[in-house]
This record gives sequence, C-alpha cells and structure tokens, in this order.
Amino acid sequence: MLNLALTGFFAAMMLLGFKRPFLWVLCYLYVDIVAPQIISWGFLTRLPISLIAFSAAFLGWLVFDDKRDSRFSWRQGLIGVLLLYCAMTTFTADYPEEALTKWSWVWKALVFALFLPLTLRTRLRIEAVALAMVLSASALIIDGGLKTAMGGGGYGSLIIFVENNTGLYEGSIISCVAIALIPVAVWLARYGTIFPPDWKVWLFTGALIFACSLIPIGTQARTGLVCLAILFGLYLRTAKNRVLISAGMALALVVVVPFLPQSYMQRMNTIEDHKSDQSASTRIGVWKWTLGYVKDHPMGGGFEVYLSSKVAYDTVSSQTTGSNVTITRTPVVETGRAFHSSYFEMLGEQGIPGFALWLLLQLSGVVQMEMIRRRWKNRKEPDEAWAAPLAVALQLAQVVYMIGSLFVGIAFQPFILMLIGLQCGLWSYLKRIDRPAERVRRGRQPMQVAKAVAG
Repeated sequence: MLNLALTGFFAAMMLLGFKRPFLWVLCYLYVDIVAPQIISWGFLTRLPISLIAFSAAFLGWLVFDDKRDSRFSWRQGLIGVLLLYCAMTTFTADYPEEALTKWSWVWKALVFALFLPLTLRTRLRIEAVALAMVLSASALIIDGGLKTAMGGGGYGSLIIFVENNTGLYEGSIISCVAIALIPVAVWLARYGTIFPPDWKVWLFTGALIFACSLIPIGTQARTGLVCLAILFGLYLRTAKNRVLISAGMALALVVVVPFLPQSYMQRMNTIEDHKSDQSASTRIGVWKWTLGYVKDHPMGGGFEVYLSSKVAYDTVSSQTTGSNVTITRTPVVETGRAFHSSYFEMLGEQGIPGFALWLLLQLSGVVQMEMIRRRWKNRKEPDEAWAAPLAVALQLAQVVYMIGSLFVGIAFQPFILMLIGLQCGLWSYLKRIDRPAERVRRGRQPMQVAKAVAG
C-alpha cells in the first residue's frame, strides 16, 4: 500500500506539471528530500526519479515559464564558481573513483541551488518552496519523533522508514536539519497563504516542533542538542518576554530530564569531556590531520580525501574506588575516518580556495537576510509584512546549520543548498518589487519642490 501511494503521488505530480510546470520544481524538492525510491520496493526503485524530476523542473522553466522577472544574483554566481572549482578538484582528486561517486550528486545539488531562484518570481512560489521543504522533511521527522516517543531510538539505531544511513536518514544530519526547520515552520504558520493560519495549522506546527525536538533524543546526536540550544538563544535575542520564556524552558527541562534514557545522558556528557569518548577524540584527531594535509596541499585533495587520514590519540577514562582515582589511557590508531565537520570537509577536499568560497556563500546569506530584515521590518501592510519575518526565519535556519555543521560533514547537503536557493530567490524578488516604489518616490521629489516654489 505504501509503495502504491508513493508511486501514485510521484505520477500525479509529474502529470499535474504539464498544466503547472512549477509543480515539477516542487516535485524535485520532494524527491530529493524524502527519497521515495529508498522507501519504495517496486516501480520507483527501477527508475532514476531524481534525474527525471530534475530534468522536468529545468525544462519546464526553460520552455514554459515566464522569464521576464527572473534575476541572477551574485550569490548564484558564487555557487557557479564553487561548482566549477569542485569539478576541477574532482578530476585531480587523490581518489578519482570515490571522488566521482560523491560528485555524481554534489553537482546536481549545486546546479539546482543555482537554478531555483530563477523560478521564484512571486510570493506564492517562494511560500510554496518553503512549504514543500517543510512538509517533505516533516515526513521523516514525524516518523522519527513517533518512534522516539514510543521508546525507540538510540545512537545509530533510530530507523526512519527504512534502515538507511545516507542523506537525511543519517542521525546527526536529520537532527541538525530538524532544528533548522523550526523557524521556517513557524513562519508558515503565521504568514502562510496556501494554508492560512488557523487552529489546525498551529496544531500541526506545534506537533511538528515537538517532533523536531525529539529527533536529537531519538538519534542521541550531540549535534542536535547543540543546535537546539543555539536556536533557543537566538530566539531569546528578539523575544519580548525573555524571562517568561526562559522560565518555561527551565521548567520543561526539569520535567523532561528524569524521563530521558540513561544512554542519552551519558552520550551528552561527552560534549564536556571529549577525551572519554572515542568518537569525539577521533574527530579532533582527523581535524588535526586535515590542517597538516592542507598545509602541504593548499588546493585540497578532492572529494573523499579523508580516506588517506591516519590519526593516533589516547582515550582517557577514570574509575573511582573509595578515595582512590584510577586514570586509564588507551592508545588508539585509526585510518580513513571521515571529517565529521563541514568546515574541515571543505578545507581538506577543496583546499583554501574552496573553503573560502563556501564560507563566503554561507556568511553572505546571513548578511543578506539581516539587510532584508532591517529594510522591511517596519512595513505593516499584508503584502509586505511577511518579508522580514521570512528573512529572519531563513537566517536562523542557516545559523543553526552553520553551528551544526561544525560537527557533521554536510557542506553539500542538498536540503541546505535548497535553503540557500530560497534565500537568493527572496533577495531577488524583494529587490525587484521594491525598486519601482523607489523610482516613484524619487520621481515625486522634483514635482513637490516645483509646487512648493510655485506656492
């Protein structure tokens, strides 16, 4: 039944796209986030549905869409330069075959992020993309949240739909994305027009936020806990009732902590004492290796260069017996361990130039959204009041991602690149619709001066 539903939904989206080609863009968002071909076991598994949806989205825009209001921003140009640079390092990679495997999906994620803003020429389309991203990711998040609430989960053992450890199905990645999704979900509940705000929308949004908060518990990913703390701090920055909100959160923690599994509490304790945890110690060792590698290879080693890593370190544990404390050091040597950090992933694979391009792309998004917030925050008309809050939501989502990616190798995660594409589309759209108003104001000034002189 599930297989039939997934196949029918994909077929319906593709057919409806012949009447409204923009639906193919939304279909690609759904396919790339949910990956129904992984969940399905029938017809969809034998078709390259991601490539089909990607091609349909691009050709639909190229052939049928009105391009008069499409704009190409400098951040899209930055994505293009990063794409070309990654192509160059792929063909000069230390591990050519492995690099081509990663390149096979990275190029598509970058190209779609570059292409997406060209289709976002109306507010409705911008909202539709945000809604498609939230609802698609929520399918995974709600499934994981329900299993966590029923007592399932554990580090590396929370199974979302199927047993898979790629993309958003990986615990640390879905934890980061789930928390980053919260501000966008709240914006849709407050300002959405496709599903106008009412009690049913807010009920679903509240349940989704609760499910998002459960994902870090179910996956026992330290990344999710850090992201949740950062998002809470960012919300307090602009909240009106900070004391009340802080008191409510503190009360919630007091109530929830006794019900958390002991394995979760033990894993979270390793944030403070990383030397007692082999996973955390490995990450630090790989990061040190990366710095040494980049010193000798400033242009990077291409995708999957971590395969040549070799790290040695000691894990430290202590045992207390009465008044005696015994400290045990265990030497560990590991090879071919992943970066577990987007920053070191970019530095090792793409070198200093690629890292600089990627970091500029991220930071410029935070700056652009702040510029939109300041320019539009005092506009109260219904057709303008939505802009500043959406910019804030996208800014919060990106900051959460940037913090979370310190501990997870998701530099090219398609969901985050879609988020960047949405930012570019919002920036271009608001810049376009705001310019006519500026010209009208400037055109009126000489007329007003002439009237004053004549009077």
